[in-house]
Amino acid sequence: MPLFSFEGRSPRVDPTAFVAPTATLIGDVTVEAGASVWFNTVLRADYGPVIVREGANVQDGSVLHSPPGIPVDIGPGATVAHMCIIHGAHIGAEALIANHATVLDGAVIGARSLVAAGALVTAGTKIPAEVLVVGAPATVKGPIAGTGAEMWVKVNPKAYQDLAQRYLTGLEPI
Repeated sequence: MPLFSFEGRSPRVDPTAFVAPTATLIGDVTVEAGASVWFNTVLRADYGPVIVREGANVQDGSVLHSPPGIPVDIGPGATVAHMCIIHGAHIGAEALIANHATVLDGAVIGARSLVAAGALVTAGTKIPAEVLVVGAPATVKGPIAGTGAEMWVKVNPKAYQDLAQRYLTGLEPI
């Protein structure tokens, strides 16, 4: 996996985490125990830290970057799905940012909320816990309980933790 030090700050990856060999981690990046960072992702922590907490997953093609003074913090068990942009935002525990969504500077996503595919969470937006968020700009549609999205929030953390463990032992270059 491409790991790069930048101005004396180097990525730290827990040995139980899976980082795909094509993911790129630059600077002050932390990937905690049981977390996963998938293929062709970029975690660039040159201005501030990027933290992927325990059991979280950052899926294929996503880009995480901290602008000056605003760290990226992906909460425990959270999911950043395929092709997302997370720029200086806090993603709560077990929240799910769906495919191709964008979350911008200073936004905070509450625990176990789901930001729908393609949504745009504008800078400074505060999303409460356990809600469904859709649109561009993103708006809260209501509680996630009882919606089809609720299943993804409940199932995804463990599914990706298990898949990451399979990749740690089963991925072989050919």
